[in-house]
Amino acid sequence: MEASLEQLAVNTIRMLALDAIQRAKSGHPGLPLGAAPIGYVLFRRFLKHSPKNPRWFNRDRFILSAGHGSAMLYALLYLCGYEKMSLEELKNFRQWGSRTPGHPERCVECGIETTTGPLGQGFATGVGVAIAEAHLAARFNRPGFPVIDHYTYALVSDGDLMEGVAYEAASLAGHLKLGKLIYLYDNNHISLSGETRICFTEDVKARFLALGWQVLEVEDGNDLAALSRAIEEARKDTEHPSLIMVTTHIGYGSPKQDTFEVHGAPLKPEEAVATKKFFGWPLEPEFYVPEEVLAHMREVIREGEEKEREWQKLFEAYSREYPEEAETLKMMMEGKLPPDWDKDLPVFEPGAGPVATRSVGGKVLNVLADRIPGLIGGSADLDPSTSTVLKGKGSFQAPASVPSGTQGLVDGPLGYEGRNIAFGVREHAMGAILNGIAIHGGLIPFGATFFVFSDYMRPAVRIAALSHCKVIYVWTHDSVGVGEDGPTHQPVEHLMSFRVMPNIVCIRPADANETREAWKVAIERQGGPVALILTRQNVPVIDQSKFGKAEGLRKGAYVLADNSQGDPELILIASGSEVHVALEAYEKLAQEGVKVRVVSMPSFELFEEQPKSYQEEVLPPSVKKRIAIEAGATLGWYKYVGTEGEVIGVDRFGASAPGKTVLEKLGISVENLLARAKAMLSR
Repeated sequence: MEASLEQLAVNTIRMLALDAIQRAKSGHPGLPLGAAPIGYVLFRRFLKHSPKNPRWFNRDRFILSAGHGSAMLYALLYLCGYEKMSLEELKNFRQWGSRTPGHPERCVECGIETTTGPLGQGFATGVGVAIAEAHLAARFNRPGFPVIDHYTYALVSDGDLMEGVAYEAASLAGHLKLGKLIYLYDNNHISLSGETRICFTEDVKARFLALGWQVLEVEDGNDLAALSRAIEEARKDTEHPSLIMVTTHIGYGSPKQDTFEVHGAPLKPEEAVATKKFFGWPLEPEFYVPEEVLAHMREVIREGEEKEREWQKLFEAYSREYPEEAETLKMMMEGKLPPDWDKDLPVFEPGAGPVATRSVGGKVLNVLADRIPGLIGGSADLDPSTSTVLKGKGSFQAPASVPSGTQGLVDGPLGYEGRNIAFGVREHAMGAILNGIAIHGGLIPFGATFFVFSDYMRPAVRIAALSHCKVIYVWTHDSVGVGEDGPTHQPVEHLMSFRVMPNIVCIRPADANETREAWKVAIERQGGPVALILTRQNVPVIDQSKFGKAEGLRKGAYVLADNSQGDPELILIASGSEVHVALEAYEKLAQEGVKVRVVSMPSFELFEEQPKSYQEEVLPPSVKKRIAIEAGATLGWYKYVGTEGEVIGVDRFGASAPGKTVLEKLGISVENLLARAKAMLSR
């Protein structure tokens, strides 16, 4: 291949990105101008992908963690022939309704694997993708049949490496020896507001070596041969993730080269002209693509189709040799659930006594793990407390890296085939890694921690919701009922804050049977994450022969008890552990002749999905006297109690004392609810 054609291709990537940014009058020209050679070498020489079938399961994955360089990615995808990334989409960069937003948003058909933008998230997400690849390969590959065999690449920036989430994820990746994880570091020494030497002077190479990574260096980011040699060397190291430090010039070829001004703002018109002249590029037309470059880049279509055909033949032979494994893997790759996965799940009776919903959640989870082969996950060093150990399913570890018998390992396979992931005390990275496992496909990931520490996960949870990732969060110790650990461990504002986040379903079940139903919803749900909010303290099992059936949880809210023939005088609404407070108050009020209804509302989001007719059936508009009770922030409840209703909640931080005492002192009690109800009824 003539070097001149390759250089022309690199410059085409640069100029397409530049034109997109200049037309939008918005964007980040610095990275595309400086890092285009990296993108070219990766996409044209190394990346195993099939633009005509972007969802081919065994494709290599590429993540642009430095999401501000999105214009470069869109240019690459167009040149490589992804049909949904047309030249018109580049011309509509950052415009309403385009597939080319300012930062990449997951669109697999477009060639975009994941949503990036908040720095560090892509870095950590890639670790999850590599975990998924390693796990599926360990479980399903057989000698001569590497049916799961691909690399995970990412382009990362100074900003990514400064973010704590990247450090957490890099630490775990090094420990796990994820040798098929290769990151290229756009090392241009410039961040948004200045040179990195004003704030980032650590020895990055030493840091990553200490974390167990292979570190390689390319001194000239325009040297295509050197970039290729580094990637080839990275691919040879199967026991260490690789960081390739590539020295580049931000805004290369522009009058603002090597300055922070070119990071996040378009060039002035005359500066754009000067940049094109530097590269010998025609000033007109805009979005010019030399025919020979397009033909050269589009060769990846043929190459990708050939690689996909080879893989398909391999999988067909694998299916003949290992039919059972092939059938299971095919089902997982297609995102399907086994028949009868939810048949005969545990049913809990009141006579068994009170039980914490976290404990019940663990029992249900283990039954599901036996039936659903793709269920995988772990906790942020809290398995015993969150009850999320998959018993007998082994520990996900690098082969032979942790001695058997080590405390904390789970019985079963010890290697990449293990289904329990020890995330360590790394909630932030755990959240992003779950996203990576989800976007890889084939697996259903879950992650657990105390609800109060969901704060550390929030950026990744938001990305999951924005990206429509199928991720399950198990957040336990759900209220001030945590008790003696005090307000640092007592979530107050957390549940309401997640309820206002778009595209996440939060479920706070009232008892054991609602918890079972909550897990069913979480497993079935597509298009976004589900959070299960579970108690530390024991709660009674609701008598379903006397009150409403737990299956009502699937509608978000349902009538649990009602002693009126028509509309009640009063409606009590509650979620989670407070449902029992409402039921006890209901029985006392009913004895006094009050017509009262109790509504269990475990999920605002599921309730809002129901028809208006159902919503009004549960909460009749004519009944204005309503009281909601929940051991958390009250703000969002007013939508359901109305202007004449009241909310009993916790709009302050908690306190260190036995959980029952804390709840009573803060007004989460039958006595307070009864007093408020009688006062309302007397008005």
